[in-house]
Amino acid sequence: MVELPSRRNVLLGAAAALPAAVLGTAAATSTHDAGEHPSGGDHGSSGSTKTTPTNHVGHAGFPTGSVPPERAGIDPTAILRDFDAGTVTTLPSGQVLREWKITAIDRDIEIAPGVIFPAWTYNGRIPGPTLWCREGDALRIEFTNAGQHPHTIHFHGIHTAEMDGTPGIGGGSILPGTSFTYEFDAVPFGTHLYHCHQSPLAPHIAKGLYGGFIIEPKRGREPADDEMVMIMNGYNTDGGDDNEFYSVNGLPFHFMDHPVQVKRNALVRIHLINALEYDPVNSFHVHANFFHYYPTGTMLTPSEYTDTVSQMQGQRGILDIRFPYPGKYMFHAHKVEFAELGWMGFFEVTE
Repeated sequence: MVELPSRRNVLLGAAAALPAAVLGTAAATSTHDAGEHPSGGDHGSSGSTKTTPTNHVGHAGFPTGSVPPERAGIDPTAILRDFDAGTVTTLPSGQVLREWKITAIDRDIEIAPGVIFPAWTYNGRIPGPTLWCREGDALRIEFTNAGQHPHTIHFHGIHTAEMDGTPGIGGGSILPGTSFTYEFDAVPFGTHLYHCHQSPLAPHIAKGLYGGFIIEPKRGREPADDEMVMIMNGYNTDGGDDNEFYSVNGLPFHFMDHPVQVKRNALVRIHLINALEYDPVNSFHVHANFFHYYPTGTMLTPSEYTDTVSQMQGQRGILDIRFPYPGKYMFHAHKVEFAELGWMGFFEVTE
C-alpha cells in the first residue's frame, strides 16, 4: 500500500507534474434496478463513456487523472442513474412495502492513481446505494454490520426515535457481526440522504458510510427525460482535519475522463447531495447554463434560477436543467481548490 498523500503534497505535486497522467479506459456498464423509477428516457449510455486515453489539463493548469472504474471497483457513471427501488410487495392494508438489504463492508479502494483508501462502505461502494421510494410507502431496511467497527444507519426524514440510528436510542450501535432492521414510512417527499451516526461521527461519514434516499411525491413531478444523483464527497487520506481529494459519486476527476452524456433540450433532473466532511461548505457550478433549484426537494416549485448553488454538509436539493446547445460543458465546485483536487467534470450534450 502506498503512503497516503497530504493535501499540501497533492497540490504541490500537481503543480509540478506533467500536464496529465495517461489513463486507462473504462468499460463498465450500469446495472441499476429499473424498479418502477420513472426515469429512463433516451439519455445516452448509462455506463462509463469509453474513451481513448488522453492528456488534458484542468483549471489553472492542474492535471486531471482518474482511476478506471474496473480497477477501483466503483463506477461513478453507473451510480448516476442507479436508483434502487427495493423489493416491492403490498401489505394487507394496501400500503406498498419496499425492502432492502444493506451491509457495512470494509474495503480498500484506489481513489486516485496509486492512492489506496481504507474505506468503510454500504454494500461495498461509495456512495452507498440510492434508495428510491414513493411518499407514504412502508420501508424496511435490514442492516448487517460485516465491518470491524460498530455502525448505524441514520435516515434523514420523519420517523420514530427507535428508528433513528443514533447510539443509545432504539437500534443504537450495531456491533460487528450483528443486524438490525429499520422500519418507517416514507415522509416527507424530497431528496434526502442516509449515513452512519456512530461516534466519532466525522470519520464514520468521511470513510464512506453515506448514500442517497429519494422519496418521490405522490402527485409526482414534471416528468424528466433523464434523472440522476450526484453525491459530493471528499477523502481525508492523512488522518488530519481536511481532505486531500474531492469527487462526485466516489472517484476524483472521473467525469473529466468520462463526461456525463445528456441529450440537447432534454429535461435533466439532478439530485445533488453534500456528504462532505471536514469542510463546512461545498458547491456546484455549471458552465454556460442555468438551472431551477428546489432545496431539499420538498417543494414542487423552485426557489431560484441560477448557475451556482452552495450546500452545507447534509444539505441537498434538486436541479432541473436543459442544455440548449450541443457540446461539452464543465461542472465543478465553485471553490478552485476542490476542483483542482478532483471535484470537476463535463456534461457532453448531443442531439
